Amino acid sequence: MKTSLKETFEKTAVPQLMQELSIGNRNAAPRMVKVVINTGLGRASQQPSFKDKIFPAIEKELTALCGQKPAPRGAKKSIAGFKSREGQTIGLSATLRGARMYDFVHKITSAVYPRVRDFRGIDLKNIDKQGNLNLGLKEHVVFPEISPEASTVQFGVQITIVVKNARHRDHAVALYKKLGFLFKDTTPKNKHKK
Repeated sequence: MKTSLKETFEKTAVPQLMQELSIGNRNAAPRMVKVVINTGLGRASQQPSFKDKIFPAIEKELTALCGQKPAPRGAKKSIAGFKSREGQTIGLSATLRGARMYDFVHKITSAVYPRVRDFRGIDLKNIDKQGNLNLGLKEHVVFPEISPEASTVQFGVQITIVVKNARHRDHAVALYKKLGFLFKDTTPKNKHKK
């Protein structure tokens, strides 16, 4: 029987993190709290067939890659330059927790990033001071659930992985590495002097 990422994380990664980061209590080890998936509907909302065709298609495909129905997000205020009115739907958002969150993260590390063209690792700058990881994907078709041939819409996806107990940025990096994320090599390369 295949073990889930959540089980593997609790059984092997947490004890390893405790040892690496010198943490005595397993509840004090850094761990994920939630994964927030967002997409903006900016340019698409200006098209005439947005309500009838484009919005339902984006919602359907985002539901497929998240595993749950996303909630519409409205504009907080009207901005003439962006042609948006207060309350107008300008994005979709889904928050994953528990087993669904671990399954989504496993899918990103094992299926999505290998399909991203010219992927060389995630930049460490994507981790903020609180230890949260922000990822951006320009095309949603890199997800295995989406068929590029059948897809009628194209949109980008922004993913935020929220963590707790990451006292330092290094703690968050250690957690993400245990979850299977690959980061860019930041060691300076030795340049030969003539």
